[in-house]
Amino acid sequence: MSLGTEFERVSLPLENPFTISRGTQTEAENVVVRVTDDAGMTGVGGAAPSAHYGETADTVEAVLPDLLDAVERVGDPHALHAIETELRAVVNGNPAARCAVSIAVHDLAAKRLGVPLHRLWGLDPSDAPKTSFTIGLDETDRVREKAADAVEAGHSVLKIKLGTDRDRELIDAVRDAAPDARLRVDANEAWTPKEAVTKSAWLADRDVEFVEQPVPADDPEGLRYVYERSALPIAADESCVTAADVPAIADRCDIANLKLMKTGSLSEARRLIAAARAHGLEVMCGCMIESNASIAAAAQLAPLLDYADLDGSLLLAEDPYEGVDLPNGEIRLDEQDRAGTGARPRSE
Repeated sequence: MSLGTEFERVSLPLENPFTISRGTQTEAENVVVRVTDDAGMTGVGGAAPSAHYGETADTVEAVLPDLLDAVERVGDPHALHAIETELRAVVNGNPAARCAVSIAVHDLAAKRLGVPLHRLWGLDPSDAPKTSFTIGLDETDRVREKAADAVEAGHSVLKIKLGTDRDRELIDAVRDAAPDARLRVDANEAWTPKEAVTKSAWLADRDVEFVEQPVPADDPEGLRYVYERSALPIAADESCVTAADVPAIADRCDIANLKLMKTGSLSEARRLIAAARAHGLEVMCGCMIESNASIAAAAQLAPLLDYADLDGSLLLAEDPYEGVDLPNGEIRLDEQDRAGTGARPRSE
């Protein structure tokens, strides 16, 4: 068997500017990978690189030729372990680039068997949690409007970005606009440990479920301080990149938050989930702002999760790829009749 490979860079404008404590984004640069077998069947994967983790669309494009050469050398999309071992040997870093290839190969392998990827893994689609919908930082009135719009669109789980001197005001605005919604907050490393503990108290009074990454990832003792004193459960995101990080965060948080673009492959994502379970942690899967070329793959993991934050494609003005249906935030894997991840160009 021989495999053909190719990739293309796509610029995806956002529906609205998206702001977190580290900055504002108006478009997402993704790179789409395609792996095709002798019969013309194609697997699709996407990279959504993050400069915070040392990647850009330029670095993804720079390493993809070597990664795709490795796939062609192995030549069998079902040899998933061999392919991912080879990818890691060729490029040790660049997890978003490696993950795009991993997704494309998994998509192709499942398509060749005629089953959705979650079925290949033996997962029950009815176990998938709802995904949250993220409200980025903005002026208070605009945050209130965004929350109201999200609820009107049917989203009952909202994640609110914080990390300003108006955090209490922003949460009050969201709670006013969405009194019945389940709320989670994400500080993206913006708080000091003492600030995080103080804020957790009044966030608990507003029925917030948990706080994601309250302090910088390079302050593990600060994370422990918050975990031991917080009025709310703590999720580790930037502090949790691969499965190897799980033992170090196990006594510093309640929830491990993985992202495919951090882990570097679907196999590593599943290892991280297993490691988190072994350490008694709950698990969430998040995302970057990305196309369904990769979001659809992350959704296949949903039955293994306690929480999902897979709204990246919903923040785009237009997604060139279709994927798993997310009506009202529900991850409807059981209604997906497509083999593989479910991602395909909208033109098909």
